[in-house]
Amino acid sequence: MMHNYAAAHASPAFRLAMVQMRVDGGCPEENLARAEARIDEAAQAGARVILLPEAITLGWTHPSAATAAEGIPDGKSCERLIARARRHGVYVCAGLIEKEGSRVFNAGVLIGPDGSLLLHYRKINELEIGHEYYSPGDRLRVVETPVGTLGLMICADAFAPGQVISRTLAMMGAHVILSPCAWAVPAAHDNFREPYGQLWRDNYGPVARDFRIWIAGVSNVGTIDAGPWEGRKCIGCSLLVGPSGQQVLMGPYGDTADTILYAEIEPVPRLAQGDGWAKFAVG
Repeated sequence: MMHNYAAAHASPAFRLAMVQMRVDGGCPEENLARAEARIDEAAQAGARVILLPEAITLGWTHPSAATAAEGIPDGKSCERLIARARRHGVYVCAGLIEKEGSRVFNAGVLIGPDGSLLLHYRKINELEIGHEYYSPGDRLRVVETPVGTLGLMICADAFAPGQVISRTLAMMGAHVILSPCAWAVPAAHDNFREPYGQLWRDNYGPVARDFRIWIAGVSNVGTIDAGPWEGRKCIGCSLLVGPSGQQVLMGPYGDTADTILYAEIEPVPRLAQGDGWAKFAVG
């Protein structure tokens, strides 16, 4: 997208809700009802932007993707999120499993306060174990809004070689990158011996610092009960990194750590786009 100088300047601060919710594999009705309730709660708490996890309808790499994926924006799941965003006049970002023709995608949407579909993304850097479930993504863009220019990626996109996806979103002008995620560990993982989260700090931090942007990753919680990671636990630890490149907050760890995290986001004015801005920011 093209951006003008005025749009590059500071946007007002807004409240971000990071919904670290339980997702049960292959249970779209239960998951959607849970998501709707969390959106209601976050909106009532004053959030303007509400970020939910990856694959909230079916769970990541759940075999039901082959039979239960839906269209975007005309599938029931997307329509319900659109209705919720419109009801509260908020931005809603979430991961969905999408069906288009014969292909299934690990997709993400950003819905505007009027119910419009602002961004429709398909995950590019899918882990190899996800290739049998999802086709590769085919798009990358940002959108200008009254709360700033927003970009969308999904989970492992953050550690694509050279952080190319997040850096491209930043070069396109994003003030904030929203990332639905599903962070999982083996069932026997000991968080005291091996505290979770350094991988994400290592990949969010340099990009956030170089471009002076915010990056928010929100993971679900719950046990994975089918697919290649059956038996693993999704453990939250949702992460927000600020323009300094440092962690601003991290959610609690655990497969039952269902919660909503709130943060005040103040987009940093962007005086330029592309690599020139990155050099300026770190120079």
